[in-house]
Amino acid sequence: MVTRNEWMPALAVSALVLSVPARAQQDQAVELAKKLANPIASLISVPMQYNYDEYGGVNDGASVDRLNIQPVIPISISEDWNLITRTIVPLVDQQGFPSNAMNESGLGDVVASQFFSPKAPTANGWIWGAGPVELLPTASDEALGAEKWGLGPTAVALKQVGPWTIGGLANHIWSVGGDDDRADINATFVQPFVIYVTKTKTTFGVMTESTYDWENSAWSVPVVASVAQMFKIGPQIMQLLLGARYWVESPEGGPEGWGLRVQLTLLYPK
Repeated sequence: MVTRNEWMPALAVSALVLSVPARAQQDQAVELAKKLANPIASLISVPMQYNYDEYGGVNDGASVDRLNIQPVIPISISEDWNLITRTIVPLVDQQGFPSNAMNESGLGDVVASQFFSPKAPTANGWIWGAGPVELLPTASDEALGAEKWGLGPTAVALKQVGPWTIGGLANHIWSVGGDDDRADINATFVQPFVIYVTKTKTTFGVMTESTYDWENSAWSVPVVASVAQMFKIGPQIMQLLLGARYWVESPEGGPEGWGLRVQLTLLYPK
């Protein structure tokens, strides 16, 4: 007959053995969430980001729905370097503008970035990447795009310490061709961010997505706060993000007040 003193240790060992794989899977999921917080991680992802904004001033009552499809594809180009491509394909619906010519729906201009990034962080733990950014005049209607070709540099730098990711992304685009009757482009984009990932794969983030238009000496400064949760349906890993953004500053007749952000990201870890 097996006594209580004999089966209790065996039961404890069995529980420990069963808990190790579960804990390892949880740790892997948290690391995946931290990778997603890194814009140039070696991780294939397809964010589909919906934004809603309302306009003021001369465009009071107007609104814009924008769905940005943003595939991120890392490519190993050597033993030490990756090339990470980030492309933004916008689908836009503009309604309520005083000028009927502005009330259009369709494809906007595509922005494509390529970051050359070392596979290993620096000795101080910094992760960085730099390369070119291009503006492509792909808009399906003149009201949805600039009708200009654009080119410039882009760079990102960040540091991940424990659950924290702190860094920034920036680019500058000059117009280099296109319709001579349309305004030239000379714009700087700056996106500092702070992100925190919990042990339950919940991600909290705060960032700005500021643009300075050098042609018109005007800032556009939305501040974005968001919360996201990673989950899995069948074999597909996903993350759902809910966020709000507040327009601290925008050009006359631009977006103002509060806006909405909802993002679904499909993940394809190696």
